Amino acid sequence: MNDWQRKSPLDWETYLNKLVKVVAAEKHEYEGWVLTVDPVSATIVLATFPENEKVTISFVMGHAVQEVKILQEGDSDMEQRLARISAPEESQAYSPEELEKRKNALKTWLETNHIPVSEQGELGRTLSVAGVLSIDPPYGPEQCSSSNEIILSRVQGLVQGYLDKQ
Repeated sequence: MNDWQRKSPLDWETYLNKLVKVVAAEKHEYEGWVLTVDPVSATIVLATFPENEKVTISFVMGHAVQEVKILQEGDSDMEQRLARISAPEESQAYSPEELEKRKNALKTWLETNHIPVSEQGELGRTLSVAGVLSIDPPYGPEQCSSSNEIILSRVQGLVQGYLDKQ
């Protein structure tokens, strides 16, 4: 176990949102902004922002880390930029009325296409398809869940097709 792996999560936290240079095994060097450090493997996740390109993510395995040097502190703009990498896209907020309208429209469409669907849960917010798949608000393909991957894939495709026509 190397010095980097012996550090605690609180030690690693001091590297977050900072530009670092990592020297790894065989004198490989990596430079980037520390996005996170895996607390189990001590793997460092680095983000770089090449000119006119999308962000690049690199992983330096904890067992290979020999030295980590802080090159620059991150300002609030960089912290926000790094946070946007791992945060989902701004999710569209729906009012309770809009959610009810979306649920009812999808339910009607599924029934029209002879797919058995019912409402479940205390408030009837979740749609149950044939008792083997559920669709939660806001009723898109990402909100479908089922232990049967074939049914999940097909219903997600149907829901996406339905939304594309809207």
